Amino acid sequence: MTTTKKRLALLLPLLIVALAGCSDDDSNPMGMSTETTRLRVVHASPDAPAVDIYAEGVSTPLLSNLAYGDVSAYLGVDPGTVNVQIRAAGSGSSGAVLYETGPLTLIEGASVTAVAAGLYGSSDSADAFRVLALGEDFADPAAGMARVRIVHAGADAPTVALDVNNDGSAEVIDFARFADTGADGVALPAGQSLQVGVWAGSPLARVTAFTTPALADGGEYFLIATGLLGDLPRDEKGFALLAADASGGIGLVRQNPTVYALHAGADAPAVDIWAGGAVVIANLDFGELSAPLQLPPDAYTLAFSATGTSDVAASATTPTLAAGERYLAVASGLLSDASFTLLPLAEGFDMGGDVRVRVLHASPGAPSVDVGVVAGGFSAVPELSDLAFGESSAATGVALGSGPVTLGVAATGETDPVATFDLDARSGGRYFAVAAGLLGDTERPFRLLLVDSAVGPWTVNDVPAN
Repeated sequence: MTTTKKRLALLLPLLIVALAGCSDDDSNPMGMSTETTRLRVVHASPDAPAVDIYAEGVSTPLLSNLAYGDVSAYLGVDPGTVNVQIRAAGSGSSGAVLYETGPLTLIEGASVTAVAAGLYGSSDSADAFRVLALGEDFADPAAGMARVRIVHAGADAPTVALDVNNDGSAEVIDFARFADTGADGVALPAGQSLQVGVWAGSPLARVTAFTTPALADGGEYFLIATGLLGDLPRDEKGFALLAADASGGIGLVRQNPTVYALHAGADAPAVDIWAGGAVVIANLDFGELSAPLQLPPDAYTLAFSATGTSDVAASATTPTLAAGERYLAVASGLLSDASFTLLPLAEGFDMGGDVRVRVLHASPGAPSVDVGVVAGGFSAVPELSDLAFGESSAATGVALGSGPVTLGVAATGETDPVATFDLDARSGGRYFAVAAGLLGDTERPFRLLLVDSAVGPWTVNDVPAN
């Protein structure tokens, strides 16, 4: 059997589910009922295409356009035999048959959730496409509890540990790729969202965390880790949880949002940042970027105090932080005139080979500015022009070539920059260029704080004016 046929053969549980959708006309050659085996499929293979499923000799597809992230309803299946053919979604009954099963015998039995997992394009047995046919046998939930079956289907994720409540104590360890927590499910409290931390490595360290939807009292759920750790959390196929209740609802749950804090307060000392009465970022000095802070989706009031004290010097409220997103929260303004503030930016850079730059004006007292490229002379970039304090250019960034670049900053409408900066930028880099410091100040002069979001964790480079 060819490699392609071997991969497609793994779709058989999916095809069984498809057959259950037939009606009583020529699209239901087997006369299916809804009184026997209950089957459904979860498409959790991030690179697998959408497909249409046909019974041989029938022109109408039994299942159309099953795509990544889809969860079918449970369908009843009677015993029988049929030859099932797979075609590319939308190719029609005359399209090329990608694979056919030959005579397929359907057996009545228990409820089954078939999870299509792995990478369709891989020939490596460690991560190749497969279907995990999971017979269901949930234990009866106690009052106030739900039962949850967790499946590790992260195609590029290592063996992990799971920390329910994300409190630093892993309840599930050595959780291998394509394993699950068992047919009876794990008992979890109903009526509330839960934090699930994912740990990996030796020693174990937190990789990411999720906020589950509130679980129904007595509910039965699948939580399937899927997507690609190597993709951005906001990407369509980034690492996520695919949640399915008995009705097939809920869908993809993105990773908790991540925040990096940048201290650009021109007259502020090193600070501690508080949230919910606890220090979440400690001893952050001017020009420094914090380690990533992952929080449940919500809006947060952040308080700033001089490091080692609890006296709040200023506070600011973030916008609602969305799951799957990463943010740069820039503390700027002046403590001396009560203009100290928080300037939050969601990371939304376009991908591509060029250097991409997003500019934030965070220099209090400086006028509106135009930012442009210096190459023999100053040329303002329209997308980076007329930025007042607190304003930023578009989230997608502006492409500025493929290598190191010199930026100039001029007062809006002027042709002579007040400062120029040599950026040691690399192709593929995605940079926040934060104009910080004070014009004419000798202690914290005007400079660019260049945050590179294309690496993990993000880094910052303090770029003085030429």
